[in-house]
Amino acid sequence: MQFGIFTVGDVTTDPTTGRTPTEAERIKAMVTIALKAEEVGLDVFAVGEHHNRPFVPSSPTTMLGWIAARTERLQLSTATTLITTNDPVRIAEEYAMLQHLADGRVDLTLGRGNTGPVYPWFGQDIRNGIELAVENYALLHRLWREDVVDWQGRFRTPLQGFTSTPRPLDGVPPFVWHGSIRSPQIAEQAAYYGDGFFANHIFWPAEHTRRMVGLYRERFAHHGHGSADQAIVGLGGQAFVRKNSQDAVAEFRPYFDVAPVYGHGPSLEEFTAQTPLVVGSPQQVIERTLAAREYAGDYQRQLFLVDHAGLPLKTVLEQLDILGEEVVPVLRREFAVGRPAHVPDAPTHATRLAARRAGSADESAAVLAGGAR
Repeated sequence: MQFGIFTVGDVTTDPTTGRTPTEAERIKAMVTIALKAEEVGLDVFAVGEHHNRPFVPSSPTTMLGWIAARTERLQLSTATTLITTNDPVRIAEEYAMLQHLADGRVDLTLGRGNTGPVYPWFGQDIRNGIELAVENYALLHRLWREDVVDWQGRFRTPLQGFTSTPRPLDGVPPFVWHGSIRSPQIAEQAAYYGDGFFANHIFWPAEHTRRMVGLYRERFAHHGHGSADQAIVGLGGQAFVRKNSQDAVAEFRPYFDVAPVYGHGPSLEEFTAQTPLVVGSPQQVIERTLAAREYAGDYQRQLFLVDHAGLPLKTVLEQLDILGEEVVPVLRREFAVGRPAHVPDAPTHATRLAARRAGSADESAAVLAGGAR
């Protein structure tokens, strides 16, 4: 399994001090957090894409390219890339370029976004959200796999004899996760292509996620990509951790109560009971995360949101130390126990390239064997 963090890049006032970071401070802090993630042994850093305040990450490839130049091992991803309001041609080119610069340490999560006004800013209509996601990805999928593409669809001008540049590194496109909270059509899309499905269920109860992941697994098998338990699943989560749970709750409560994403609603206790949010000790985070296997099966990627709601950078870096030293090592060991051998690991460029080469070798051997007969 891969373990990591994702950020939504919110610029939020710290309710305990009344101070709001500048955009520059928040952007630089996100880079510092990514570098810290590699330092403490995490596998993945993912950044969202937003074009509205109070969020700043409007250009994920710019940020990830800068981080790629300053890291060696960290897998770089998005949470999410807007497949609905971005031109698929630009996505194909920008992420292929990033893939080359990062030596393959790139994948991306495609999503529709959750802010209605963004659609008209980019010339689209939110009422077409699902159709845009389906059509735009169909084009993106081809652009990365076909050297010359002819295309005509509903939402963009036609393409004639078009080649996206640069071509994917080693001929292997970046791995795609389709991110969704509530849309079965997106789970079906991920299953149809044999791609990953990322259930960012940070606002939803376990039973809802069980149904969404179950649908994806069932359809993955239906489309002939393997057995249901071989489908590639990622989960989102949230954690605030201190040595003991009382300190964690006392410190996090003022941030929770006024957070832009869930403040002014259910109490902290209600929210932690109904969603994956864990506020407590390392052991509590471990136990709650391990419990996800009961409703999601053996999965491949677990990302935590740790830097939102106005939490100061110092606090976030302390959270990463605890995750890296006390939480993730235990999760790695425990998730490995009883994991069937046929369940795949999280895809990487290296493993996918090796699989492609092995497939080519098998095909060549079959051709030679046929000629020998």
